[in-house]
Amino acid sequence: MTVFSISTIALAVVGSLAWSFTARGAYESAEYRVVETDGSIEIREYPELTVVSTSSNADMQGSDGSFMRLFRYISGENATQEKVSMTTPVFMEGVQQASEGRMSFVVPKDVALRGAPQPKGDGVDLTTRPAGRYAVLRFSGRLDAKTAAKAEEQLRSWLTSRSLNPVASMEYAGYDPPWTPGPLRRNEVLVRIGD
Repeated sequence: MTVFSISTIALAVVGSLAWSFTARGAYESAEYRVVETDGSIEIREYPELTVVSTSSNADMQGSDGSFMRLFRYISGENATQEKVSMTTPVFMEGVQQASEGRMSFVVPKDVALRGAPQPKGDGVDLTTRPAGRYAVLRFSGRLDAKTAAKAEEQLRSWLTSRSLNPVASMEYAGYDPPWTPGPLRRNEVLVRIGD
């Protein structure tokens, strides 16, 4: 075996380990139960989730500072100065509309059960995301206005074909760190529906 072959194999192993520790699989993900699957669309039941939220009025990448406000909370800018693990997904509401939206991180289950620390940062709130049934469309690519609008249109069309009525506004969920290549990204558009 040549030095080049050994170097290539070593690089592949290191890259693969680095990917596994920084990709979505390295994080706790919000629990849900799949009720029905139709291609890339699922009907899911989510339990009540504790989330830390802030206003977001720019794009889905948090370039208005919303992501960093939430990141400071999990980094210890909270009442107990506790570091809180990152989770997936990052939920985004109202980002396709002219009005102000919200960005939320899900608080890890063990932290929520013992009582999540109160935020200290301005504009950051600890809230409860109510339990409910959601229609969810999963898609890849960069989560931006164009891909979100296309996915939302597809989900709305599916809902109409099934005579299902949304009982809330559309939301988005992003699961991956920013450096994840577009084709490998997991994004979702979701909307709460009646039981």
